[in-house]
Amino acid sequence: MATKSSQSKSSSGTSSKGRRKIHKVMKEHKSGTLKSGSGKKVKSRKQAVAIALSEARESGAKVPKKKKS
Repeated sequence: MATKSSQSKSSSGTSSKGRRKIHKVMKEHKSGTLKSGSGKKVKSRKQAVAIALSEARESGAKVPKKKKS
């Protein structure tokens, strides 16, 4: 029987560099120090996730594409 690959489904294509960046930003959100581009504190978890993914993409990390609405 073939063995499964070492990647888990939860990573869904995100690189380790991307996961570290996302983790860092979400930790900032939890501690209340995350700020948006305008300088205001981010209160919404959805907005924090969007910022985290955006920053990860900017740093060149492999992150899944944005979902189209």
